[in-house]
Amino acid sequence: MGRLTVLALRAVLVVVLAGTGFVQALMAWTLISGNDPEDGTLPLTALRVITTLGMVTVQVALVCVWRLVTMVRRDTVFSHAAFRYVDGVIGAIVGAALVWFTVTAVNAPGQREDPGVTVIMAGVGVAILGVALLVLVLRMLLTQATRMRAELDVVI
Repeated sequence: MGRLTVLALRAVLVVVLAGTGFVQALMAWTLISGNDPEDGTLPLTALRVITTLGMVTVQVALVCVWRLVTMVRRDTVFSHAAFRYVDGVIGAIVGAALVWFTVTAVNAPGQREDPGVTVIMAGVGVAILGVALLVLVLRMLLTQATRMRAELDVVI
């Protein structure tokens, strides 16, 4: 992985991490200060808490990707330590899907007249789980590559 690619990816990771932290701070401030202009149409407090949890899942994935990029840069990604971070990414994605399904459930009562929105939202949750499965397949590829590299190290 080239130096420019690593720098660009890290810049994106920092911007997204700062953005999620900012959103969490705003949500916390709104909840703590009592300035929640909830009018009763949606349970905004619940949605704010759920959003904050969703931001945590993104932050966990970002930190794990940062560590994996560091391992790639140092050429240590084909080690057992990398699996911990890949598992962290998978867990964060599954957590994000669960958070999304929770948002869908909280939003569903307001969609009684148009249940298609709830179905579409549930479909998005399934798609998020599909991303977790994709990363799981990539983890299996990493497992095979790590074994192959170990075998080559023995031969060389």
